[in-house]
Amino acid sequence: MASGKRLKIALVGNPNSGKSSLFNYLTGLNQKIGNFPGVTVEKKTGACSLLDGSVVEIVDFPGIYSIYPRSLDEQIVSEVLLDHHSSATPDKIIVVADATNLKRGLLLLTQVIDIGLPTILVLNMMDLVAKAGISYDLQLLSKKLGVPVVPINARNGIGIIELKTQLAATLPVSDKTIFSIWDDAKLPVKQLRDRVGIDNDYEAYLFLEQPQSLGFLNSERKNIVDQIRSEYKFFPGKFQGAETIHRYSFIQDLLNEITLKASVDQSWKKRSRQLDLILTHKVWGYLIFFGILFLIFQAIFAWATVPMDFIDGAFANLSRYISSVLPQGPLTSLLAEGVIPGLGGIIIFVPQIAILFAFISALEESGYMARVVFLMDKMMRKFGLNGKSVVPLMSGVACAIPAIMATRTIDNWKERTITIMVTPLMSCSARLPIFTILIALIVPDQKTLGFFNLQGLALMGLYLLGFVAAMGSAWVMKLIINVKERSYLMMELPTYRIPKWSNVGFTILEKTKAFVLQAGKVIMAITIILWVLGSYGPGDRMSKAEEVVQEQTKNMRLTEEGMADRIAAYKLENSYAGIIGKAIEPAIKPLGYDWKIGIALITSFAAREVFVGTIATIYSIGSVKEDDETTIKARMKEEINPDTGGPRFTPAVGFSLLVFYTFAMQCMSTLAVVYRETHGWKWPMIQLVYMTVLAYVSALAVYQILS
Repeated sequence: MASGKRLKIALVGNPNSGKSSLFNYLTGLNQKIGNFPGVTVEKKTGACSLLDGSVVEIVDFPGIYSIYPRSLDEQIVSEVLLDHHSSATPDKIIVVADATNLKRGLLLLTQVIDIGLPTILVLNMMDLVAKAGISYDLQLLSKKLGVPVVPINARNGIGIIELKTQLAATLPVSDKTIFSIWDDAKLPVKQLRDRVGIDNDYEAYLFLEQPQSLGFLNSERKNIVDQIRSEYKFFPGKFQGAETIHRYSFIQDLLNEITLKASVDQSWKKRSRQLDLILTHKVWGYLIFFGILFLIFQAIFAWATVPMDFIDGAFANLSRYISSVLPQGPLTSLLAEGVIPGLGGIIIFVPQIAILFAFISALEESGYMARVVFLMDKMMRKFGLNGKSVVPLMSGVACAIPAIMATRTIDNWKERTITIMVTPLMSCSARLPIFTILIALIVPDQKTLGFFNLQGLALMGLYLLGFVAAMGSAWVMKLIINVKERSYLMMELPTYRIPKWSNVGFTILEKTKAFVLQAGKVIMAITIILWVLGSYGPGDRMSKAEEVVQEQTKNMRLTEEGMADRIAAYKLENSYAGIIGKAIEPAIKPLGYDWKIGIALITSFAAREVFVGTIATIYSIGSVKEDDETTIKARMKEEINPDTGGPRFTPAVGFSLLVFYTFAMQCMSTLAVVYRETHGWKWPMIQLVYMTVLAYVSALAVYQILS
């Protein structure tokens, strides 16, 4: 292969054909995640070294069944395959087919051949073919289709050397024509080829059949296509059904010729069928699924605690070390109180992300995740979601960040967007410190009916409230997001297999790297902004903080720690964050909040759990450990509302805050991930606004009713 421009090799194929396993085997760790230009569809690319020493670029496209798109993912694949004059056009196509279900995979192959692209057919899962007792004449198959045929097993690398040999060799376009254009379409196809400059009849035919896949055309060429379509009354999909029937007729005749031995013994699928009787049962299936979810969440909490505590402690020690070795000043403060805690706030999520995606990937590799989708699809569809939305929603109970990243398994754009938009309403672990301290403050530690603890019931009620809000919001968004794209669940349940652990490892590495490198940039920026707001104030207020506090407390006997707490509280009150807190006090006063709670609302935007630490500082108990709920609770109980002379944290205020934090976004990390997943600020801003409005209105109603 000549040196110079690196060749692009596209991997296309049906879902569950083993395409991703082949991509991982070809590229190893030389992968990167990006997006197709102008859209939110993910594109995986990687470098692959061939046997002759040359390097090619492998592009892993979303799984599709046909060149006729039903979703945005499939539309992008159609556009790339139809645009023969772009720098992004692949030089060669690898069509990956499941050899145990060759009929399904050959439909896409015949379309790619007719488009006129150099193609290699890869038959994957040949180990299962052997178990099934199936035998094919691969030489005859290659001759009939006019393309090389390479049998492989992507899980263990069998056949990869032969595939690389084919990739290094010159690959001509197939001379076979599978589908001939209908007589009614020949005249508009000829006109289109002459006026627009299209390579072959079938490519021009597809221009007329699917206008939604022509985003790469300029306005002039689009107008020509529209004119010809209108002149000949060529509506989209006019001949699609007839074409599909014709292709399957060809494929069946082909299979009859090349199949030396068909599978008569289906015992290789027997274990999967037996497991499905239990795992997809209308009762046991749900119980087992929720049991697995419970195990996953327990593992996320239990296994992630040690590494997260280590990361938290390591960055805290690093901050203290920086403060001790560098001279005092703004730069040291920025590093010790802004940059390093910001980095820690990014890295600390890595254990949860890694554990969650380890489970998700293992379940996908085993074939169980397809059963979950099938099991939950009917229920979730009523709310504008589908079966694939279940895992992200349930994962949101641990952390919304990896949960939103898990929505990438949802093919339908509308359902994926709705899932992303409502997942943060599921009460995550960051809300737990707020819930526990406020519930302990306003709910009696008593039992009802001799068994149920009132505080426990209140906590459970908040989690249920978040779930109900998520489902309700999803239903509303289903009505608001008016997308013509219809969702169908079309999938073949794969046989159960032991997970390929290298693929699990690739998934963990890919997801954690994407979070740290992409979402981490936004998190760091917002962290520094919040540090500036909390560390500086107008005029000389901050520089005179110690002098003012000493004057205010000259008749008080305060310890050194007590004085430091007073100074910290004064600085916070007079910082830009404190000024903003007082500025928003009129807006939050109807909820029963004062400027001190306002500061906590602002600072907890960095992360919800910051609420407790802010309350501790503003109430002059900054030297007390944040998990010492007794001390914080006692100080909060003593806080007086100057307007009423009574306690500030009444049941009305407490429940108002609980409801507010149940619904409010209050998490810049989540917004950063939504920004990354949707590739723009439109959806994060809509999410921030609707959740804030929902939180405000609900908290207002609770406070006014209980007051």
